[in-house]
Amino acid sequence: MSERTRTSQIVISDRESGLPFSKGLLASQVMVTGLSPYRAYQVAEEVEIRLLERRRASVTSAELAEVAIEVIGEVAGERYATNFVRWREIENLDVPLVILIGGATGVGKSTIATQLAARLGIVRVVATDAIREVMRAMLSSELMPTLHVSSFQADKALREPPTRMADALTLGFREQTAAVSVGINALIERAAAEGTSIVIEGAHIVPGFFETDAHAERILAVPFVVGVDDEDRHRSHF
Repeated sequence: MSERTRTSQIVISDRESGLPFSKGLLASQVMVTGLSPYRAYQVAEEVEIRLLERRRASVTSAELAEVAIEVIGEVAGERYATNFVRWREIENLDVPLVILIGGATGVGKSTIATQLAARLGIVRVVATDAIREVMRAMLSSELMPTLHVSSFQADKALREPPTRMADALTLGFREQTAAVSVGINALIERAAAEGTSIVIEGAHIVPGFFETDAHAERILAVPFVVGVDDEDRHRSHF
């Protein structure tokens, strides 16, 4: 019997309809650990070899994961194997994953959000700029002036100037963030209600302005802020 024929007979026995083993699918899962597509496919190929050596027509998903963890540890190191274990724990949660990525313009929020979503299999990625645009269509500049200006010019839309002009831009941005956070909180609430994972990214993801504690039992919230310490490197992103 050829290797190709034997490979086609390896199925994941505890999956619906006996899902066939796929190197491509396993490689995409292994990429969650941080490995490159090439290294992840190397892992998948080695896993396939070891499954074939067992001369069994089927394996359980737990057995497949055990082999994958072993191979990842040998090929890439224990850190990546640990990452895979943690990803499986997250995958098996009964609640959706809500990732919130904040940071200044040009630090790489959108890139991180897109790559994280792809590796974690999350199909919903929303930018806070998009939320702001929707809210602009609903709320006029007379009603909510800070929504209708750039984050860098939010001080010019303040109804009342601050006592210290040095605080004007900060106060303007906080007012804009407070408005956009209404939309952010609505997305978090919808993710909790529908049980759907989501990544939300943007400069308006500011700790203290969005609410996750109220949904602590219904979602796994992972908020973080991205920064670039090197000013010259940050400037090079523009």
